[in-house]
Amino acid sequence: MAMRQTPLTCSGHTRPVVDLAFSGITPYGYFLISACKDGKPMLRQGDTGDWIGTFLGHKGAVWGATLNKDATKAATAAADFTAKVWDAVSGDELMTLAHKHIVKTVDFTQDSNYLLTGGQDKLLRIYDLNKPEADPKEISGHTSGIKKALWCSEDKQILSADDKTVRLWDHATMTEVKSLNFNMSVSSMEYIPEGEILVITYGRSIAFHSAVSLDPIKSFEAPATINSASLHPEKEFLVAGGEDFKLYKYDYNSGEELESYKGHFGPIHCVRFSPDGELYASGSEDGTLRLWQTVVGKTYGLWKCVLPEEDSGDLAKPKISFPETAEEELEEIASENSDSIYSSTPEVKA
Repeated sequence: MAMRQTPLTCSGHTRPVVDLAFSGITPYGYFLISACKDGKPMLRQGDTGDWIGTFLGHKGAVWGATLNKDATKAATAAADFTAKVWDAVSGDELMTLAHKHIVKTVDFTQDSNYLLTGGQDKLLRIYDLNKPEADPKEISGHTSGIKKALWCSEDKQILSADDKTVRLWDHATMTEVKSLNFNMSVSSMEYIPEGEILVITYGRSIAFHSAVSLDPIKSFEAPATINSASLHPEKEFLVAGGEDFKLYKYDYNSGEELESYKGHFGPIHCVRFSPDGELYASGSEDGTLRLWQTVVGKTYGLWKCVLPEEDSGDLAKPKISFPETAEEELEEIASENSDSIYSSTPEVKA
């Protein structure tokens, strides 16, 4: 009997969700940050979608968001010509990094000492977060606005994408090593450190390249225009979403489509696997994030596997329960922190 995928819906944003990122696994679990055109990036518990806080301070749409490895810092990129660095534990703004145009992407080094940014002014910038008053290092060479920029190869190299080009840079010399040109717009890019794999989406294509040499590994074609794709940490599956509101799951080795789900009410802009590979998150034009199980029917997070009644076909339904005092505690936190990052509590729905 087939098991039904039941996503968890994380509401709270009021405009399209355009980027999301997971932290690494910490002693407190792992965390999820989302970037939204409402200008209010949100932090959530990664395995349940429970809202933790909202970072308030940007004056325009937030296009990019990331967490450092241990989820102690967050960084955001926005249309107000700034990137901001936040204390992800307290929610305090640590610094504002002024740019000359819209900022689209941010990424921390592994030690969290440097921040890489990119945006509409076609420049890559590297900020020393221990010397925020110092001018950033700048790398020029892109011919259109930068959509994504990522550290790779233990922070020795940088990968960046503009409209139709992906470039590999050497951090030490600040020079271009190699580039890839595409015949249509690059919609997303993901770097997988284990195995040095680069995932690129453009049109209906999902392409895998070596992050070291940019040599092609393999590629798949999807039934619709794809905006984002993510490779499972064990490299067993990949998931992708795009313009037809659907999420697709493929076997990485064979390319076979394993599942597809229509769970959003608008195009999907971003999708990422959690660091443990147990779920993947999607963000959409409809203003929601949704969490999906990698293995449907497994007890994990808010999902609890319940044995069905005869022929009920209802095997994997999320059961959501809170301690009796949870709602009161959340209200107290919201009122105590009305002037900080915390605002009204978004819901997580089955």
